Amino acid sequence: MLSTNLTSATAPSNPGEKRFLEVKDSKTGKIIKINVEEGNAIRSVAFEQLDLVCLDPGFMNTAISRSSISYIDGEKGILRYRGYDIEELAEKSSFLEVAFLLINGELPDRNQLNLWEERVTKHSYLHENMVTLLKQFRYDAHPMGMVISSIAAMGTFYEDANPSLQGSDLFLKGADKDCVKVDSLRFKQIYRILGKLPTIAASAYRHRIGKPYNNPVNNLNYTGNFLYMLDRLSEVNYHPNPVLARALEKLWIIHAEHEMNCSTAAMRHLSSSRVDPYTSIAGASGALYGPLHGGACEAVLHMLEEIGTKENIPKFIEEVKQRKKKLMGFGHRIYRSYDPRAKIVKKVADEVFQVLGKEPMIEIAVELEQIALNDPYFKERKLYPNVDFYTGLVYKCLGFPADYYPVLFLIPRCAGWLAHWIESLEDPEVKIFRPKQVYTGIDHRKYVPLNHRKPAQANNADALRSFISPMSKRRSND
Repeated sequence: MLSTNLTSATAPSNPGEKRFLEVKDSKTGKIIKINVEEGNAIRSVAFEQLDLVCLDPGFMNTAISRSSISYIDGEKGILRYRGYDIEELAEKSSFLEVAFLLINGELPDRNQLNLWEERVTKHSYLHENMVTLLKQFRYDAHPMGMVISSIAAMGTFYEDANPSLQGSDLFLKGADKDCVKVDSLRFKQIYRILGKLPTIAASAYRHRIGKPYNNPVNNLNYTGNFLYMLDRLSEVNYHPNPVLARALEKLWIIHAEHEMNCSTAAMRHLSSSRVDPYTSIAGASGALYGPLHGGACEAVLHMLEEIGTKENIPKFIEEVKQRKKKLMGFGHRIYRSYDPRAKIVKKVADEVFQVLGKEPMIEIAVELEQIALNDPYFKERKLYPNVDFYTGLVYKCLGFPADYYPVLFLIPRCAGWLAHWIESLEDPEVKIFRPKQVYTGIDHRKYVPLNHRKPAQANNADALRSFISPMSKRRSND
């Protein structure tokens, strides 16, 4: 076993002493000291001195980087972007203003914001070859699959932005590099991704409903232009409802960044190989596609549909306690109090309902929330509504199909991913990600020639034999 002593620099008697861990290996008697660094962090590589690795499935308590982009206090229900409370940004800022903040570290002034918006808007058109590519998907292709594939394909349009072709240090700064030129190249890709992604996403939506794609326009804001591309039919001067455009913008602001979640970690993981940002964004989008991440709000809708009426809620709650049912949209790995984003979504829901009418399932959701928040079972476990609980209801009221929800999550999250891309490029400690593993397999065995082997006892042996199509059976000579 290991024994650990902690010495703290905060002790009144030793104000100048550094904090460290003193770890003793009971097997060997060896003692090592591990410095506690800023942020209450220790270097796990220090345990190599004891010939040990740190096993942490799911990164439950492992930091993969230092970051100044967003801050979360899960106990107090706080989320901040670059120091600004998410509530204030959602109420007072535009999405592109927040994207500027995340990527550049500061809020822009009027001139900077105008230039930023102009650059992003300028890059919202798609190459005709990209349009042709989108049209090749099946009529019922999942929109998230279309968007992910298109983002990856977009990287092939810009050879000058591909480190595999131009050199692994393409986006890195150095003593022998023109830093202005590097910044220009980096931001060219940021403009392209932020500009074209809503156009790709809108095209995927139009593809699904069998309508021609709309080109973007430059006289609407970011979310207004997106809704225009989704909904314009033959109108010469179509304008989306400004209340709905602003409601969507608030949702996109709160979804833009959320620290080191699954997809953001994937973005950093891929970027550590110095691959182009389009491929990294596509990979992060693939992580977001998973039902435990970007598809969670869809699961909330299915749960509310299953409950059906307010009268069925008490029975459902009891089945949750008996672990027969899952309470979707409650609880979060980080938040141990009310998710601050959920409070904002609840207000946005009221704004949308005033325009489009109340979504019938909202009454079930509100009643379910009240019962759960006052039930000792959930209070003891600190299970509070998270951002997914009301988001799905808002998107449903706005008329989006459930399989489009992850796309609506993906568009704003790209701002956060790109901020992490820039930050990782600037971090001198970043190396290509190569996690350790704890090997649990067979130590060593001798090779047996094919004709002398016994049938494999692998877990999937029967499945391999059983996977026979009707055509294969028809063609068999056995």
